[in-house]
Amino acid sequence: MTDTDFTLLDISLYTEEPDRRVVTLRGLDAPVMPEIPEGAVISVGLTFRLGREIEGVAFEDSRIREGHVLATVRTVLGGFRAGGPYEVRLPPERLPVGRAHRGVYELTGRFTDGDGRELAVIRHRIRVVCQPEAHKRWAAKMAPGPAQRLSGAAGESLAS
Repeated sequence: MTDTDFTLLDISLYTEEPDRRVVTLRGLDAPVMPEIPEGAVISVGLTFRLGREIEGVAFEDSRIREGHVLATVRTVLGGFRAGGPYEVRLPPERLPVGRAHRGVYELTGRFTDGDGRELAVIRHRIRVVCQPEAHKRWAAKMAPGPAQRLSGAAGESLAS
């Protein structure tokens, strides 16, 4: 396998909520670390070119925080003919909400072929930041706590 068999042209995060934007990930040495609000709905966009036909291309995404691997997700992208550029968008996911989830994450993306041979690896960092609006949305969906009164359909108290 040669370096020209697989060329990664772009890797970006696409956010849908709370606002729509594209964040190009520039690697660990990027001058500015992208900030993504907690609770945002994101998807990863991959753009690559192939120098030969490759079957079973897969993308493995590992998320590391404070030296601990939190999750690794492997997505099989499929077989591709020589050429491109090919653009693939991974399924969307919602970032967690809460103080414990804020901070810097190191993300490692690894491309492999159907035989498990590594095609490319990219590492980058993002910072998950506080977004007060996310707390309001989630709090509205939560069940009443023990200190809150339950009310009936017509707004009448059930606790009395």
